[in-house]
Amino acid sequence: MSQSETAPNEPLYPYDPTIYRGTAAHYRSGRPPYSNELEVTLADKVGLDGTGRLLDVGCGPGILAVRLAGFFEDVVGLEPDLDMLAEASRYATAAGAANVLWVQGVAEDLPVAAPGPYRLVTFGQSFHWTRGEPAAEAVFDLLEPGGGMALISHVARDRPQPPNPGYPVIPDRELVVLVEKYLGPTPKRALKRFNPGDKHGYGEVLAKTRFGYPEVYFAPGRPDLVVDLDGVLTRYFSTSTAAQHLFGARLDDFKNEARQLLLEHSPTGLFWAWPGDTEIVLARKPETTKG
Repeated sequence: MSQSETAPNEPLYPYDPTIYRGTAAHYRSGRPPYSNELEVTLADKVGLDGTGRLLDVGCGPGILAVRLAGFFEDVVGLEPDLDMLAEASRYATAAGAANVLWVQGVAEDLPVAAPGPYRLVTFGQSFHWTRGEPAAEAVFDLLEPGGGMALISHVARDRPQPPNPGYPVIPDRELVVLVEKYLGPTPKRALKRFNPGDKHGYGEVLAKTRFGYPEVYFAPGRPDLVVDLDGVLTRYFSTSTAAQHLFGARLDDFKNEARQLLLEHSPTGLFWAWPGDTEIVLARKPETTKG
């Protein structure tokens, strides 16, 4: 399903179907998991009770959709990348989540791609790929009265850092420089429009919509995440800016240089990978009022 020509929303940049090419196999294992308390926090704030429907926009390989499937009667995962959808389907089958429907499409295809109503619509680190206000307005119309939209992401800045278990942190700044040495500066198509956790980011965007200013909650991030050299590389290969195919014939050279850089920072090859806390930016649709 390509982006609808009649959709009222226009993407920030035209969707590029190659942007996540080859990353699906790395995504679920490479990206740090959300807080262990994400489900209970959402259930408490939104009143989830096993009824209603969930729409997860930009669902990737199904991480959020499958985690939350037990809190709803039905779940829809919307994602433009076919490889991601294939991974999501395998993940749901393995997890026994039989109530999830996977749909190919982008946020700008709403509401046609995934008609409502929904009790909750989630964007797991994907809202920055949309134009913001038009996407939020489309979601508003899809929600049942009293429903909510949750923008979920990792936020480390200004969050209390848990004790380090004794491993170096991943030298991301140096790794980004290394990636740019091989691939050049990050292309414009891959730049994020909004900065999660920035008071002038999601909140300011949503304030201009019928949602108004959102509520913001935090669930404690995983303090026990330790990754090895391959785990660090998998994390980078799960991104649009360092997908393996971009390196072409120089992929092995990059891997070798990256491993050497990492070992200089941690001779054991192990790194502490606290991702920050899980931020939940929650926007609500008002209950229907009488009269």
